[in-house]
Order: sequence, then C-alpha cells, then structure tokens
Amino acid sequence: MHILIAPDSFKNSLTAKQVAHSIAAGWHKVFPDDPAELCPLADGGEGTVQSLADATGGRLVRVQVQDPLLRPVDSFFGILGDGTTAVIEMAAASGIELLKPEELSPLETSTYGTGQLMLKALEMGCRRMIIGIGGSATNDGGTGMARALGVIFTDKQGKPLAPGGGSLGELAHIRMSNVHPGLSKCEIIIAADVTTPLADAARIYGPQKGASPSQVAILENNLIHFGNILQKTFGKNIADQAGAGAAGGLGAGLIAFAGAQMQPGFEVVRQLVRLDEKIKKADLVITGEGKTDAQTQYGKTPFGVAQVAKKYNKPVISLAGTLGDDYQELYQKGFDAIFSITDRPMPLSEAISDAAILLEDAAERIARMLLLSQKYFGARDESRLTPGE
Repeated sequence: MHILIAPDSFKNSLTAKQVAHSIAAGWHKVFPDDPAELCPLADGGEGTVQSLADATGGRLVRVQVQDPLLRPVDSFFGILGDGTTAVIEMAAASGIELLKPEELSPLETSTYGTGQLMLKALEMGCRRMIIGIGGSATNDGGTGMARALGVIFTDKQGKPLAPGGGSLGELAHIRMSNVHPGLSKCEIIIAADVTTPLADAARIYGPQKGASPSQVAILENNLIHFGNILQKTFGKNIADQAGAGAAGGLGAGLIAFAGAQMQPGFEVVRQLVRLDEKIKKADLVITGEGKTDAQTQYGKTPFGVAQVAKKYNKPVISLAGTLGDDYQELYQKGFDAIFSITDRPMPLSEAISDAAILLEDAAERIARMLLLSQKYFGARDESRLTPGE
C-alpha cells in the first residue's frame, strides 16, 4: 500500500516535516514495507516557509531585518528547491508575535522588515516570490515594505512621511523612480485567504492589533485616503480589490508596488508541491493538524488535502492534537476517519512536548486496526464500496 503523509504543522510543537516523520515511524512498525511519501504542508500562514522548503528540497536563509517598531530582529525566508523561488512569511519580520502586548502601536508599526526580506531575495537572484501575509502587527498599507524596495512617499511639502499607518493621511505623492530594478522582473504571489477591501482593514483587524476606537477611525480614514492616492498614481482602483485590506493593507501595497497577484494560501502550496500528482499515486492519505474542529473546513490544510483526495476517490485519515467542537461535521466534507493523538488525560504542556511520541503511537494504532481489518475481513467483497460507506 502506498501511503501519502501530508500534514500541517502542530503549532508550538512540531513542524509539518516532523509530524510527517512521526506518522511514518508509527505506520512502519506495522507495515514496514509500505512505501510512504512525506509531503509537509501549510496554508500560507505560519509554517509555510519551513514546510515548502522541506517539501521541495529548499533551504532557509537567515537575515537580520527591522521589526514592526523598526528595531533589529533575526528573521528568515526560504528558497525552494528550484533555487529561484523565495517564500516569505511577513509575520517573520512584521508580525504581531514580535511585539509584547504593551508594545502594540498600530499608528506606528511598519512593514519595512517585510520589504527587507523581499530585497534580500531579489539580491540573491530570486525571480518569483510567494508571500504569506497572516499575523501582521501593521496597518501601514504596505508602505514600509515599499520603502525598503525604494518607493518614496512624501506629503504636500515634499517631506518624507513618517513610518506607520498614522501618517498616511498626509500622503500626497508616490515616487517609483528608485525602486529596485529586479522587482519588475519578479513574479509575486500573495498567499492569503482574506478578501477584505482596504477600507475595512482597520475596522475589522485594527482592534486585535491594539487600536482603540479613536485610532481605528484614524486608520480607516487614512487607508481610504491612501487608496485614493493609489488610484491617482496607478490609474486603477486597487483599494476595492479582494484582499487589498489583508495584513493592514499590505495586500494593497503588494498589488500596487510589486504587481502581485493574490491566491488562496492552500492553493499556492498545492501547486508548488504538486499535491494532486502525489495523491493520484496514493492508496491512502494521512493528514493532520494541531486542533481539528468545525473551523477546519474553512481553508485549513487538512480540509484542502481531503478535498483533493476526494477528487481522486482516495480515503483520508486525519490526526489531531485535540478534537474541538463539531469536528464530526468533517465526515461529510471528505474525511473518512479522524483521531485525536492523546491516549489519556494530560496537560496541554505535556501534549505539546510529547507530540512526536503521541503521533507515532496513534499512527501505529491506526495501522494495527487496518491490519486487523485485512486479516479478518479481507475476504469481503469491497469492490462496490467507496470511502465513507
């Protein structure tokens, strides 16, 4: 039996590659001769760089950039196995987790560090970029990112704007003459599932970034003004495009200044790792994530895997660190079996620290159940059955 193991990471515990290795180890205790193809995955959010580097034989590049408050921070991006495609998580440079709760300052935070990652990728010869834009601490419309790449923003007096979304209301002119020449030759894809337009970014996401009601109003007006300046500068309505408001307007900035195209996160990963081809070859697909519940069906990696698997009529088993509310709904959405890896009551800290062992044990138990089925029920006529019946 050919097994495809295609999980997401278990947040704060294991990378997707580590998850896949643990599942394979457990499976091979029972079926040591089964070929198992490991395909670590992500959905465009946290873990995408590591997963895609692992899946394509790529590597990580470590680089120091500026955090959302323009302080030095150690960051990274990935270069895929083709040597010319960079994968960037904006959260690695401009993410909310880089700030303490008392440091959240949505009027001042900047995406400059994300632009520095892009600049380094261009300098290393990358001609394609995949940029995941979840988890931001910013509301600057991507102007910080653009500054790092050479775009100049000035007010009516020709003075440079201060960093952050709080100054966007003063924006009068955008100059593109000093932009890095490699940017126009680089294909840029935004991996995101957010469809929010620019004008709604502050209202929907500002409070979670620390914005008070009065600050939300300022940011909302400033982003509307920014959208008007973009239309005046580029001759098209960027502000109303789906996803322009993602990451505090970084979506709009990437579309305007880098000619980026937006695609659903999982679909980007699906294409890069050639998931359809791998699933076609498999007899069984095993996926997984840290927590599985009804929300899994709204764009998360295991759901994407299950949908592709059902397209080719392949059975799908999913493993989860924990099962949440209404996970049973997923049985009508392409999943054939869903299991929690915990085998006894335990604190969350223990489940996180022991995740690799728990995954291996769970995979072994599932394999033994399949062996039992083959041994005692293998003679049944299963030709008329399809997964889920």
